[in-house]
Amino acid sequence: MTRTVWEYFSTQNIIFGNGAIHQINDVLNRFKAKNVLVVTDQGLVKAGILDTVLEVIRKGGFHIEVYDQAVPEAPLPSVIEAYEFAKEKNSTDVIIGIGGGSSIDLAKVIALLIKYGGHPRDYFAEGSVPGPIAPLIAIPTTAGTGSEVTQVAVVNDVENNLKVGISDNYLRPAVALLDPSLTVSLPPYVTACSGIDALSHAIESFTAIEYKNLNATGKISFQGSYPLTDALALKAIELIADNLVMAVQQGSNLEARTNMMLGSLLAGMAFSNAGNSLAHALAYPIGGKVKSPHGEVTGLLLPHAMRYNSEVAKEKMEQIRKVFNVGHDEAHPADIVEKMLEDIGLPTRLSQIGIKEEDLEEIAEKSLKIERLMRNNPRVPDKDSLVELLRKAY
Repeated sequence: MTRTVWEYFSTQNIIFGNGAIHQINDVLNRFKAKNVLVVTDQGLVKAGILDTVLEVIRKGGFHIEVYDQAVPEAPLPSVIEAYEFAKEKNSTDVIIGIGGGSSIDLAKVIALLIKYGGHPRDYFAEGSVPGPIAPLIAIPTTAGTGSEVTQVAVVNDVENNLKVGISDNYLRPAVALLDPSLTVSLPPYVTACSGIDALSHAIESFTAIEYKNLNATGKISFQGSYPLTDALALKAIELIADNLVMAVQQGSNLEARTNMMLGSLLAGMAFSNAGNSLAHALAYPIGGKVKSPHGEVTGLLLPHAMRYNSEVAKEKMEQIRKVFNVGHDEAHPADIVEKMLEDIGLPTRLSQIGIKEEDLEEIAEKSLKIERLMRNNPRVPDKDSLVELLRKAY
């Protein structure tokens, strides 16, 4: 069935710029908040970033509770622990997620459970969130996941050895507040992993199957590419390509940091409507097997997914190549991404992150079951061709 209509969904309010954090109390007052739950992680506590934000919020006279035990791609037991903390403190007029994608994703799930109860597994099926979640403000401190504007929260179902994305448009934060100055102290490795993840969001949404050719019916979160997402994604690719290496190698460069955060935001706005595809689908089962950060895995897979899709996305690959500022030579954009990975010190082989050759068939099988991503890929995947791709990446 040919789809004839696309829809664009977004966070209600985006506040962007250096010093934007000083607008947080105006936002809280808009929600008539008295009790505020802040969700963050120990990294931000130790870096002093949490104190910087809390100092601003305290000036507004709000009652603040802090849950600072968020961990990367939260295992379900830690999600339940955070939810129980929020219920016990009864401090949820507004929830603020501060940090990388994992902290913001955890804040999304808490906002969901506070409103509707139950267990995170109750919401694994696409579109199963009943309605708007509790008011949520997302303050990213990395330029990577785009979680501040997306409808996805990634959790780790440790019992089934699989990372799962809870996906529903109701999960989008009410407000995304982006202050690039909060990212200046990010270590190079975190900058690299989060930045290459943002690039994979931009490239995968740009090269996603066109919305009218997507094989799906009804309301879906990921609709395939369309003109608005293409414009957002292409600008994101340009910003990230021009600034990622600089942001990694010269972390105090505020212009590079600002451009990276803008690129990540635009990529989030694009992929949360158009959708991700192959690299992300493969990354989920791989992420269940190794400790590597999500961005490191998607970045490693990205050039291989680009080559896999090249024949059915020739025109868009050529547009990406031109945006990469490599003139009119014959370099494939996947080669340029691979060089970028080397320049920012990230692995380019699955064997480097602990994947074994005997894992490849299982990874291919599990990824094929992630329908909301796989149906978005411009080339229809099958197990044999995915195993071949993984062997090339190995």
